[in-house]
Amino acid sequence: MGTHYCHFSAEERGVIMAMSNEGRSVRAIAAALGRAPSSVSRERWRNGWKPTDGQAFMGRPPLQSGYDASRASQRARRLRHRSRGMRKLARDSALWASVRALLEAGWSPEQIAGTLKQDHPIHPALRVSHETIYTAIYAHPKGALRREVVALLRQSRCLRRPRSRGPELRGRLANLLSIHLRPPEANDRLLPGHWEGDFIKGTRNGSAVGTLVDRKTLFVMLAKMEACTAQAALEGFATAFGHIDASLRKTLTYDQGKEMALHAQLAERTGLQIYFADPHSPWQRGINENTNGLLRQYLPKNEDLSRFTQRELDQVAWMLNTRPRKSLGFRTPAEVFFDHCISKRITLDPVVALGL
Repeated sequence: MGTHYCHFSAEERGVIMAMSNEGRSVRAIAAALGRAPSSVSRERWRNGWKPTDGQAFMGRPPLQSGYDASRASQRARRLRHRSRGMRKLARDSALWASVRALLEAGWSPEQIAGTLKQDHPIHPALRVSHETIYTAIYAHPKGALRREVVALLRQSRCLRRPRSRGPELRGRLANLLSIHLRPPEANDRLLPGHWEGDFIKGTRNGSAVGTLVDRKTLFVMLAKMEACTAQAALEGFATAFGHIDASLRKTLTYDQGKEMALHAQLAERTGLQIYFADPHSPWQRGINENTNGLLRQYLPKNEDLSRFTQRELDQVAWMLNTRPRKSLGFRTPAEVFFDHCISKRITLDPVVALGL
């Protein structure tokens, strides 16, 4: 059992005032009261105690402590009876209703906070920090309502388990271009058109969806896969890139998964230069790894992903593309991607432009 804090009584404050005026040290006062020295120090400083210039540092008692027991007691009573302010995100407030609607739309607390700050720069009452949003969510009492609100957050796990670093058993792909040969334009994310790709798989690894994300704009495309094979990856990714202008098909960075065994044919059909990350190095494709984590909100591991149609996958991608992102200054990937296309007069396929 922990020790419960007890406020100073009027008698204790009288002792503090008398001993302070005598020049007694904080530790001496604390020992006399049976209190912690830090408690006595805070009590004095918050109620106006000051040593007279030079006096306390020359070994002589100050002439006037500034601490008054009567005023300190009055202040304590005043603070005790002062009502607490309303929570900014009270459950019946309009601001909480707006925040919850955005959570239900799949936005993260940080995205919500950043957007509200941009939308209401001079109205603090209409914006809230992401920490306050998390606090409001977890402040709900235990029960069904709390579970319902916590479920609005994207990921429920508190730790990410590292991937196995055992020996590579999948075989090696032929004629790979290493990520270390990737051009500086791609490494530095200077322009759109440099992509990262991956598979995310469903239950028992029996189904998959191809994920593609532009390194510069974070624009996402999803490709339906008919199977977890190299031929399915070739057809799925080639179809996805077929909706993108040739000027936006520069490089693709992938891991060394066997589904990319036909990478040479994919490069020939799309015009992409394909580079491969080092084994067991997911950080080299960190943008795609993060995007896959966001997509798991819609494409869970324990579901059969083959049931999703391409149109449904396009709708999922569009939801991510219309979310504000912190790294983009809380602009959306669609805004940044389309602004580039407009500035370069690039014609957009309706499937991409409208998220069809």
